[in-house]
Amino acid sequence: MINDYEATHPMTTDAIPAYDDTTPNDEVISTLNGLIQTCKDGQEGFKDAAENVKSPSLKALFFENSLERSRFVGELQELVRSLGGDPEKTGTLLAAVHRGWLDLKTAISSNDEAAVLNECERGEDSAKATYAAAIAKALPDQVLDLVKTQSKSINEAHDRIKALRDAANDAVLKAAAAK
Repeated sequence: MINDYEATHPMTTDAIPAYDDTTPNDEVISTLNGLIQTCKDGQEGFKDAAENVKSPSLKALFFENSLERSRFVGELQELVRSLGGDPEKTGTLLAAVHRGWLDLKTAISSNDEAAVLNECERGEDSAKATYAAAIAKALPDQVLDLVKTQSKSINEAHDRIKALRDAANDAVLKAAAAK
């Protein structure tokens, strides 16, 4: 049986707040600029990782992820401009520290590909969280669609890196056990 409230306010399981044109453009632009910073940090982190690992397959994966993040930055910057804002042009040192990308420098200097994968996966954890927080906000449909599409790709990249990290860590454990 449907009560009067359910008849006038359909029940939904969608937890994403609806955008109602009262959300200030500044809030939407700020959210997008936060994503731009996240993507710039990831772009630089993946580029550094690609330039410093020996494995050709990891080099290719990290360069691919860096290029993808660069593309995401361009898409987000264009969206900010279309909303009348000034897009973020760089990542931030504070954001990089928060996202774990600076720890990548230590992992790279150790020449330990498992450690590099660990740090890349940590950076991706943060990117996933930043995108999830953005998706939870009230955003215009075209903004939300782009953020969801990019989020899906970041989640897929995270899962690939996590699987490689797990395999590398297993190999390290097996090598240690064989000694």
